[in-house]
Amino acid sequence: MRILHVYKDYYPVLGGIENHVRVLAEGQAAAGHDVTVLVTNTAPVTRVEMLDGVRVIKAGRLAHVASTPLSLGLPWQLARLKPQITHLHFPYPVGEVAQYLLGRGEHTVLSYHSDVVRQQAILRFYRPLMRRVLRSIDRILVATPNYLTSSEVLQPFRNKCCIVPYGIDRRRFMEVDLAAAQAVRARYAPDGPLLLFVGVLRYYKGLQYLLEAMPDIPARLLIAGDGPMAPALREQVRALGLGSRVILAGRVPDEELPAYYHAADLFVLPSGERSEAFGLVLVEAMSAGLPVVSTELGTGTSYVNKQGESGVVVPAQNPQALAQAINALLADEPLRQRLAAGALARSALFDREPMLAQIEQVYAKLVAGKSRG
Repeated sequence: MRILHVYKDYYPVLGGIENHVRVLAEGQAAAGHDVTVLVTNTAPVTRVEMLDGVRVIKAGRLAHVASTPLSLGLPWQLARLKPQITHLHFPYPVGEVAQYLLGRGEHTVLSYHSDVVRQQAILRFYRPLMRRVLRSIDRILVATPNYLTSSEVLQPFRNKCCIVPYGIDRRRFMEVDLAAAQAVRARYAPDGPLLLFVGVLRYYKGLQYLLEAMPDIPARLLIAGDGPMAPALREQVRALGLGSRVILAGRVPDEELPAYYHAADLFVLPSGERSEAFGLVLVEAMSAGLPVVSTELGTGTSYVNKQGESGVVVPAQNPQALAQAINALLADEPLRQRLAAGALARSALFDREPMLAQIEQVYAKLVAGKSRG
């Protein structure tokens, strides 16, 4: 099949959706499909390159407004392409509107990654057109039943939605260089428990609440990642006097991440907003056999991390609840071991190969004319 993925960014830009699009595109290319990814460049010029069997078109970017890259080149490129399947990754209004007005593909699939949460001013203007876009889609993919149930936007379109959990290459995190993991541990926490957070440092990650909890937690916290919240978090660490116990390590290369997971005692994802729709880092941690602590947001995070099976779920934006849960786990090694085994077992639900197979089946039914929206 000729498949086109449309989003705002692609590797080497990192993020949950960017990583997901890369896994899909490379997996589909490896299966023999003709795969193109259309995104924006970080520069004003358009570039076309081949990355791991995927043709990547990076359309020149004019500006970046409210987390949305603006590009005149992206709609123009989209109008020239004739895929059998156009796969949109929502939310990215520029791509969605361009497909609605100019797309020439035979069928359109949309992965609904998250509601528009923060950009409410833009949403007031975009909402009527967004509904038209969603009505025009043949199939909408949603990663968890939790999100389908909790998203008001999706309710009118439930008949065209199907649940396809995200998947990763779990083997990367199950198999680890023990010496590398021991080196991480010796570097960051040689004499006590180690908590780990991995991710882009964005507003909705809730790290400010975890830092508020840290004075009451007898452990060190390693934050692996960079992003727009980094300066504020460094200032909070300084103000709370946590400089010796909280390490902002910056971005860690992908190939080194498995060692970081295996070096830690607990993984914490303290997200405070429903912009955290799934939490692929939870799957990475669970695949490494690491118990996880996450928050209840009404999204997919509580589907990935099942309370009492793979970890603990606490109320969002609640430093006291975070501290209580983390301290209880640190004090109970048998419980941590049970949750670690449960986390590894549950991570099998989020493997790459079943995800690729389910999405290919959605495509195939559309191409065969058996399932129009």
